[in-house]
Amino acid sequence: MISKSQIKFIHSLKQKKYREQHRCFVAEGSKLVLELTESYFSFRQIYAVEEWLRENPIIKDIPVEEVKPVEMERITGLSSPSPVLAVVEMPSENLESTSWGENLTLILDGIQDPGNLGTMIRIADWFGIAQLICSPGSVNLYNPKVVQATMGSITRVRVNYTELPEFLASLEQKVPVYGMVLEGENLFHAETTANGFIVIGSEAHGISEAVSEFITHKLFIPYFPTTREYHAESLNAAAATGIVCAEFRRKQEVRSK
Repeated sequence: MISKSQIKFIHSLKQKKYREQHRCFVAEGSKLVLELTESYFSFRQIYAVEEWLRENPIIKDIPVEEVKPVEMERITGLSSPSPVLAVVEMPSENLESTSWGENLTLILDGIQDPGNLGTMIRIADWFGIAQLICSPGSVNLYNPKVVQATMGSITRVRVNYTELPEFLASLEQKVPVYGMVLEGENLFHAETTANGFIVIGSEAHGISEAVSEFITHKLFIPYFPTTREYHAESLNAAAATGIVCAEFRRKQEVRSK
């Protein structure tokens, strides 16, 4: 039987300060937990109901505790409890700077919505972008809603947090920095490269002034038809990221033929 102290500990991990104190986070759902077991992440504990454990024997040396469905209801952070919940250890975060000149990297400036960040990680995974760099003011990667929204892509995309102006100023390589702004060039007409940084700002404030100074190519996603007088004020940040990444990869594919 799961103890009161275990329940209290799991619920405490909803808060960033306790996640950082204990260096671990919560992951729920069969697909997500199974993908985590096949990745570089280490586990503190897995809690699962009997049926799930019977169908998914854990091969790795991971502490597993069987719980009853009613106990899962007491520890879950979801509206409908999943059959498995894991307490996962946070890996160390290191910027892998050797690939800046070769691949695309997303830079997220002030993204606040957990669902958006999780979806953007999934988008990066889909389009083969292995690394994201977030401003310190962005939502925490290990927020339970972010982890859930990644649907397992958190195991394949590295996410780091750093002061963006200082990071961009420190780059020794001359790498294109694309920024999505309202006064930019039409994304669908612009020349783009297979490498560089793509900066996405928050829906509320866009790209910060300090980061804007480092943008070398300003791009804009046009609305259609372009003759309309009225249109949506902005796109959801995650939706914009999907469009931008798809267009960069489309042009890369065209060039390779």
